[in-house]
Order: sequence, then C-alpha cells, then structure tokens
Amino acid sequence: MTTAGPRPTTMLVPDFPFSYDDWLSHPAGLGALPEEVRGTEVAVVGGGMAGVTAAYELMRLGLRPVVYETGQLGGRMRSVPFPEDPRWVAEMGAMRFPLSARALFHYIGMLGLPTSPFPNPLAPCTPSTVVHLGGASHRARTAEELPGLYQEVADAWAKALQERAELSTVRDAIQRRDVETLKAVWNRLVAEFDDQSFYGFLATTPAFQSFRHRETFGQVGFGSGGWDTDFPNSFLEILRVVYTEADDNHVLIGGGAQQVPLGLWNHAPADPAHWPTGTSLASLHGGSPRPGVAGLRRTMDGIAVRDASGRVREYPAVVYSPHVWTLLHRVECDPVLLPADHWTAVERTHYMGASKLFVLVDRPFWRDADPETGGDVMGMTLTDRLPRGVYLFENGPGQPAVMCLSYTWNDDSLKVATLSPAERLDALLARLAEIYPDTDIRSHIVSEPITVTWETEPHFMGAFKSNLPGQYRYQRRLFTQFVQAEMKPEQRGFFLCGDDVSWTAGFAEGAVTTALNAVWGVLRHLGGATHPENPGPGDLFDALAPVELPYV
Repeated sequence: MTTAGPRPTTMLVPDFPFSYDDWLSHPAGLGALPEEVRGTEVAVVGGGMAGVTAAYELMRLGLRPVVYETGQLGGRMRSVPFPEDPRWVAEMGAMRFPLSARALFHYIGMLGLPTSPFPNPLAPCTPSTVVHLGGASHRARTAEELPGLYQEVADAWAKALQERAELSTVRDAIQRRDVETLKAVWNRLVAEFDDQSFYGFLATTPAFQSFRHRETFGQVGFGSGGWDTDFPNSFLEILRVVYTEADDNHVLIGGGAQQVPLGLWNHAPADPAHWPTGTSLASLHGGSPRPGVAGLRRTMDGIAVRDASGRVREYPAVVYSPHVWTLLHRVECDPVLLPADHWTAVERTHYMGASKLFVLVDRPFWRDADPETGGDVMGMTLTDRLPRGVYLFENGPGQPAVMCLSYTWNDDSLKVATLSPAERLDALLARLAEIYPDTDIRSHIVSEPITVTWETEPHFMGAFKSNLPGQYRYQRRLFTQFVQAEMKPEQRGFFLCGDDVSWTAGFAEGAVTTALNAVWGVLRHLGGATHPENPGPGDLFDALAPVELPYV
C-alpha cells in the first residue's frame, strides 16, 4: 500500500485513500462479468458527470446502461453558449478543475480535451488582481505586492495548518500514497475536529486571535478566493480540500466543462466487452437518454423504474447520481431501498447555495492602460461587496471576451436569488462602479446576462453538499453504501453516487470516484469480479474504510 518515492499530490482523500487513477489506468481493466450477464440492462439515474461516468464504465464492462435524465446531459457541468456568439460559453456550474483530480483527468486526457490555466486571484496567468475591502482597493500581481495585513493573514493560515492539522505530514503521505501514515493522522483529526466549525477552528487558533485577521481571511482567502461562506461548515471539509491541493493549480476546459460528460456520452471505447467496436452510450440510446425518473420501487426480481412519461422498466441494479434530496420528493422512492439510518443521512445532508452572472463583452477591455497608473483599468476582483468575485476570461486580443461579474455563495447568493437577470446586472454594475469609477463596463457588454442560482434549480436545490459540524457519521453512511454485503436483500442493487455522496463535494473528482464505487458495486452485485492484480475500492474496503466514530 505504500510506494517508496514521492508522486504528485492527488485528491487521495484521507477518509478513503483508494487510488482511483491507478485502478482506471491498469491494463487489467476494472473487472469482468460472467458471459451470461453481459448485455443486461442496468438503470443509471442522472446524466451529470457521475451518471455518465458510471454508464460509460458499465458499458465497457459489457452491460447495457439505460440513462435517465430530467434536463440536459452534464448536470452541474453546464456550459451555456451566448446566443449572441455561440463560440463562447458561460460556465454555470463547475468551471475550474485542480490538477490533483487525477481520476477526472483520466477522462479529460482520454477525450483529448484542451485545458488552460484558470485566472484565479493572484494566479501566474492572471494579469492583475484587485482586492477591494472596506472601501479601499489594492492591486497586485503576486501576494507579496499586497499590504502587510494580507501577508500576516497568509502566514497565520499556514501556521495554523502546520501546527494544528499536520499539513506537511499529510501532504507527504498523499504524495507517497503512504496509506498507513495518512490514516493514522487523519483518523485522529476526524475525532478531534468533527464537532468543530471552520470559524471555530480559526477563533481558537492563536495566530487568528485578531478578528480583523479572521475577517480578512474570510473575505479574501488564498488559492481560489475567500472562505467566509464556508465558516459555518465542518473544518474537516476544509482540510480535505487543502490537503489534496483542490483549492489551487486550477485549469479550465476549452469549449466548456460540459465537454467532459458529453464527450463520454459520445465516446466509443476501443476495448468494450460484449459490444461491437464503435458502440457508445449515444448509440445505445438512439442519441438521447430516457426521460427523468419519477418513481423507484422494489420488486421480487429487482427495482422498477418509472420515468416521467409513465413507462416502467425493471432492472437488477440501479445507479442513482442526482442530489440525494431528490429522493425525498422529486422521486417517489420505495423506503426499503435504503436502511433507516441512511434515510436520516439523506435528510440531514446540507447543501451550499451559489449564484453566477456572466456577460459577453466586445473585447478584453480590462487590459486597457489606466491613464493615471499605467496599469490595467480592471483586474480579477475580490470584494466584500455584492459581486464578491469577478473573473475575466480572454480569447485573444480584439476577440470577444467573457466576464463572470459575480460568483457568490450561500447568503451572498440569496441576495440576488429573487432578482431577474437584468436586475442582477444593474445591481452588480452599480457596485462595481464604486470600485472602478472610471471604467464603463456596461458599454462593452454585447449580450444579455446569463445567470443561475443553484438553490432555486428544482432538480438540484443547491450547488453541492458541505457537511456541518457533527455530520461526519451521516457522510460515512452515504459514502460506504456501495459496499452492500451486510445489507438486507431488499436494500441491495441500489447504488448512490455523485459528488454529494463523496468526501469532496463540489469537485467533479468526487462525482467520478463515487461513480466508480457504484460501478464496482454493480459488478459485484451481478456476479462479476475485479482482476486479482487490480483490486477495486470495495475489494480494499476493509483496509481503507473511513474511521467509525462512536454513536453513543
């Protein structure tokens, strides 16, 4: 389980440090099914990143996945073309992907999708960053150019992680895939921090005794921006992101993030079991998935799936990838499909909200020289005001460019939830005019605004799961549900996956890895097995299982 030399940091999540990238790339493949089972239909509910990944790998194993989707393929990998110029897209959901997401990049590489650095605050590819707090603006290209207060906050965060969370030890263990060390440290930290909020951690850390430092850190943060919308969440949620470098070294996907699930939908694998060469998910479905699912019911021989058209089909196994809250009301779900304590975990799942607003502009005008300073007239912006985060996407000099005029979370997201797209745009431009009084952003806009608020999207009801303090036990139940040997017969064959089931919700890597868990579960449920030289996540479950905290 331990390699001798260091490897790049990956999203080897310490709760369950299984190397999904190695499992995917092994020449033995993910496993094999008995000949008589090949061609069997298996339902996959949801056509987002998790659902399409599961369907693709089940097809490669020789099964016939039947994908059900309420809306469009892609889920929260939603790239919306601007009607005024469809060459450019607005990334309404996932838009930046850490290089440590090695399972996701297995598919990005397989599809040959281009990537480029994401213009995060102070990233090397970002021409300039403007930090606007308390009515004062500071412009910088590197963190060292910011005032001393920001250096103090950065140092305090680094000190807190080293002294209270053993950052160096954990990062080294992840790079070496030293599972023994990783589990030993993490299991102790789970017990220590499960009841601690992110803000509680900061407030009890000597380096953050100044409220001003905590406030500044929350509003600006480091890596991808501010952290204050995460302050109520479990500190364990933050540690997973920091340990695995998921908050840094981001790239965007050329043509839009939706190219990944759409690519898998249309991709014909070179080595499918059972199916002829050239078979793809699209060809198995006649080009389009089945309508969304309205009901799931246990039968004598499997699970009956009723779609929105009223058609009912029975399957020996069902993979369920949408947000688990949809099982409470959007889908009429037979209660016997999950144990009672799993239903409690579903009910307690906590989702983060998020809103975005994008516009297309005539050119990257922010590169124009300021007549007074000589610098750019505008930069990637972090502010404590309504927009919170402004991101700038260039397509070359003189070409149309894309602006994300606001990317907000939770309470900040709700501030605009009841506004129309035009009203949101007006409110944001008014606040940005206070930061850039000499820059007429509106004069450069050549499109109608494209907006989203994920908590009001009826089949999502939130951007992604993020546990509150004390919810580790609930998360463990949902994540480990794919291992079903100890479950009652009526609870077997129904597999949850998706990023809200994962330990790293909000990241496509979590969607991919839990989809692979479900693939292993279906493989085992239908009598198949992995190759001895390439064991899957369920085969190594006992050795890697998330620590169990006492219940009483």
